[in-house]
Amino acid sequence: MNKLNRCVYIHIPFCENICSYCDFCKMFYNERIVEAYLESLEKEIKELYQNDLIRSIYIGGGTPSCLSLEQLKRLFNILEIFKKDKNCSFTIENNFESITKEKLELYKNFNVTRLSFGIESIDKKNLELLERTNDIKKIKEIISLAKKLDFDINLDLMYALPSENMATLNKDLDFLFSLDVNHYSTYSLIIEEHTKLKIKNIKNISEDLDYLMYKNICQRMEEKGYIHYEISNFAKEGYESIHNLCYWENEEYYGFGLGASSYIDNKRMTNTKSITKYLKGEYNDYLEVLTIDDKIDYEIILNLRLKKGISFERFYQKYQVNLNELFNYENLVKDKLLVLAKDRLFISSEKWYISNEIIRRFLEARVKWLQ
Repeated sequence: MNKLNRCVYIHIPFCENICSYCDFCKMFYNERIVEAYLESLEKEIKELYQNDLIRSIYIGGGTPSCLSLEQLKRLFNILEIFKKDKNCSFTIENNFESITKEKLELYKNFNVTRLSFGIESIDKKNLELLERTNDIKKIKEIISLAKKLDFDINLDLMYALPSENMATLNKDLDFLFSLDVNHYSTYSLIIEEHTKLKIKNIKNISEDLDYLMYKNICQRMEEKGYIHYEISNFAKEGYESIHNLCYWENEEYYGFGLGASSYIDNKRMTNTKSITKYLKGEYNDYLEVLTIDDKIDYEIILNLRLKKGISFERFYQKYQVNLNELFNYENLVKDKLLVLAKDRLFISSEKWYISNEIIRRFLEARVKWLQ
């Protein structure tokens, strides 16, 4: 995509509570450190932003909503640095515990368009394991208020938890559907290194049960009229995540803040996870300069997460080569692991559960290198 139409990710690493499953870059909220962090964030943006047009901003964490009203105002004022497209999608992540009517009104005043909330589950055992709390009454009140303020809304669901069965999953789904929002993201529990779950030696459920739960979610989402447009994401028509499509379509984006990643000018960069270094202005921790073959590999890995898959025309426009000149994917089509349409190549939704294996085989079928 033209570099004059990029996306921006802003990482706010602060939380009032650290969840047992979380391996994102995070730390406990500290008012003094937040103030210093916002100052460093502003400096990073001013140093690296290239004054191009921005079509999407996503503030993630951590828990951005745990910031005070004044700190959120400070953050939004910093983001006024960006030249925003008139239809800029602007998302912020929230927890129900820290969101308030005043914060929602502040979001509206600063042109936030989309809210993302992590519900994860309403089952008591699941919540205890995840070290989360959910107040059903408050969830309903906040969602109702957010709708009145005309926000788009995403809700996260986590499934395949050790104590979970199909009945508890369906209860979670029933509750999410009762809220009637326009986007849902669903994630199978992954027990990551250095999380509380890993330290406690918690084990994943069987792959067979995980798969059955995934199928159940897909079927129920489809019955409710949600489009399964990406492996883990479902939306009402026209409400797909503009920001996440930027990643999956392998477009360029800025990442500012602790541990944030960027893809700018053929370089993939990741920021330091050390708050000490970040506050000193030592932002970058990792740099990968991409060859054209690297870019093509990323294109395939990311595009095949989408229902629409790889567009042959768009691929040629970006790389000036036809996909079938580089990869022999005929056997994957023959084995019905890939679907070849007139202008697209994609993984059918029935095979998404094994998409990693399909993508691996696709990349191994390369017959020509450009660099």
